[in-house]
This record gives sequence, C-alpha cells and structure tokens, in this order.
Amino acid sequence: MMKKIRLICIATLLSTGIHAQKDITVHDNQTGKDEIIGLPEGMTYEIDSLLKEWNTKNYLDIDEKCESSNENPQYTKEQYISRLNRLPNVIEMPHNEVVQKFIDHYCTRLRRSVSYMLGANNFYVPIFEEALESYQLPLELKYLPVIESALNPEATSHVGAAGLWQFMIATGKMYGLDVNSLIDERRDPIKSSYAAAHYLQDLYQIFGDWTLVIAAYNCGPANVNKAIRRAGGSKDYWQIYPYLPQETRGYVPAFIAANYVMNYYCEHNICPMTATLPPSTDTIIVNRDVHFDQIVAVCNVKAEEVKALNPQYRTGLIPGGKKSCILRLPTHGISAFIAAGDSVYTYKSDELFTNRSEVAVNQATGRSSTSRSRRAQQNSYGQGKTVKVRQGDSLSTIAKRNGTTVAKLQKLNGMKGTSLRAGQSLRVR
Repeated sequence: MMKKIRLICIATLLSTGIHAQKDITVHDNQTGKDEIIGLPEGMTYEIDSLLKEWNTKNYLDIDEKCESSNENPQYTKEQYISRLNRLPNVIEMPHNEVVQKFIDHYCTRLRRSVSYMLGANNFYVPIFEEALESYQLPLELKYLPVIESALNPEATSHVGAAGLWQFMIATGKMYGLDVNSLIDERRDPIKSSYAAAHYLQDLYQIFGDWTLVIAAYNCGPANVNKAIRRAGGSKDYWQIYPYLPQETRGYVPAFIAANYVMNYYCEHNICPMTATLPPSTDTIIVNRDVHFDQIVAVCNVKAEEVKALNPQYRTGLIPGGKKSCILRLPTHGISAFIAAGDSVYTYKSDELFTNRSEVAVNQATGRSSTSRSRRAQQNSYGQGKTVKVRQGDSLSTIAKRNGTTVAKLQKLNGMKGTSLRAGQSLRVR
C-alpha cells in the first residue's frame, strides 16, 4: 500500500505543469524572423506515460536527498560552448541559437522528463554502449534514444516507429528484426540496439559525417541526399539545414542538447531519479509454443515482469514451435522453467491454444451425402490411423486435432507419461 501511495506522489510531482508540445520557435537575429522547428518524437511524450514503464514503477524513485532548487540558472553563451567542448565526444557538437533553444527546453519544460531519463539510464545505457562498442561507433550515440523515445521501450510514434530506437517496420526487417502478428523485435532493447548500431554503421559508410548520419537516421538517407543536392553539394549539416524536413532540422540540435543535459544536469538543478537495479536475469531458447500465462502459473514469476522482460511478444504467445525464440526471466524463473519440463507447456494448453491445425469441412448437402459420410466414417474406424508428431505438439493438442483424448492416446501407444519428440509416430485410432 505504501508503494502505491508513493507512486501516486511521484506521478503527481513529476507531471505538474507538463503538457505535450510539438514544436519550438527560434528567433533569427540576422533576419528578424521566427522559425518554427518540429520537436523529435521523444521530446513530446508526457511524463505520466514514462512513469507507466515497468522498470520505473519498480526500480525508480525520487531522490529525497537531492536538495537542488527547481530554478534553472542562466549562463553565458561562452559557458555553454565551454561545456560542450569539454565533452569527450568524437561527434562535432557546436553551439548556436538553435542548440541553445533545445537545451533550454530540456532544462525547463522537460526537466522532470530528464530526471526520469537519468534514472532510466541505469537500465539501458549499458546495453546501448555494448552494442555501439561492438560496431566501433562513438559512444555518445547512446543518447539517440533520449530524443527518439525518451527511453521508453513501449514508445510508438505517430507514423508507427516503435521501441527505444524507433525503428520503422521496413528498416527493422532489413536489420534482422522480426515483425509479425506475434513478434515485434523492435521493442526488444537488446536486439534493437544491435540493429541500430548496424544501421548507424551503414549510414556512416554512405555519408562519412556523423551529423549527417544522425540526420539520416531520422529522415532517411534519401532526404539527406536531396538536401545536399539542393545546397549545391555541401555536406555540412548546418549548410543543408534549411533544405531538410522540419523535424529533422531540430534533430541534430536536439541530439547535442541531449548530450549536454545528460552530462550537465547538476548545473541546472535537475535531480536524477534514483535507480535500484532489477534482480539478475537469464535467457533460455524455447522451441515449442508457450504462453506467458503458463510461465506465470508454473515458474513463480509475475505476469507484469514476464511481459516487461519480453516486450517483443505482442500477444503473450511465444511461438517457439515456428522458430527458436528467446525467453528472458529472472534467474530463479529460468531455473523453475527448466525444472518444470513439459508441465509448463501442458498447463491449460487446451484453453490457451485454440487455433486448430487441421479441420474437416462440412460438405453435407442432403440425406444421401450424409449417409455416404457416415459409411466412410464407419469404414475408417476399422482401419486405424497413425500420425507424425510435429514440433511443438503435445498429447492434448494431438488428441484435440484427432477427436480423441489424452488417456486413449496413452493407452493406444503404451505410454505412461506425456513426453513426445518431433518425428515420432503416434497411433490415434
């Protein structure tokens, strides 16, 4: 009860004064005109949506020891330039009025979201860094998901991009992420991070400049190449800037601002949420269909936990019978899963797996057809029938498919248990 009350307090505190904003206005001192720049998707999420994430509810909390004021101090342009220059980055991060506008936005309207993201960093940054390092990419790219998804693995954009790295379906599939009715690996933090690193490496092979790579990650290489042509062949991001789509114009400045605020939050009186790392987890390869409900019932794990650790499975069904699938659970859950053996797969399987593999069509058109059907059926009873066990089959699914019972199958085949192996011949009559 105390935990629930505390979460309500956190939600109330962090959501105060936060409303979704889709763009910002930058004043050009040279022309005297205002420019409206679209915000990246990750800068438009309201804080209450971020607080619904499972890791947040269970392992993030307000740091009561942090006594910083809520005031955002003002600094000179030279101070901002100096701080950006001190970041140990490979990617160029210059300062200008557009970058400053995004820094101000993070340090004012989004300061509570920054507090959340600083805490959530503990869950995701080690994954990002490992993936980026494996492709020998600049580690400051770990802040791309800050502007893409605000570190919310359940994020879905208005155009259908999903996950921490906001992959579109087509791009995700190009980089090995399965997306179908049962699986969406764009939401898998580990697989999507390696796919993103691979994609970023390929973009660098095209452009040879990291700011252009970051822009292309947002709007696609075709739009960046189009902007380069319109700018007379220049490959300087700040020269092709006016020719980019509206949101992409703000994308690189937002990336620079994210690097700034995630490193200099203390200077702006932003307190990170404190993080307690979740218990250790492990994975197992599943080669048979299994449902989250079966795992929860047999392996002593919570439904919300199974869902959060396996966000790629869209319906709660892990289709291991169709291809090998990864299941991630707390270490004790993996041990229980292994020890349970077939009992995990057979638990309420008749209720949970209702899709039929084979079904007869009712072709009766009258008395004579019905009589022929009955005679054919009577003849088949005397002939017996054998089937081959398929990957993922259980006695209950075979019994259901062939109009019999588990007990009858065991009796016909002299079986005492329920263990089966793919390719095994089994009498069903």
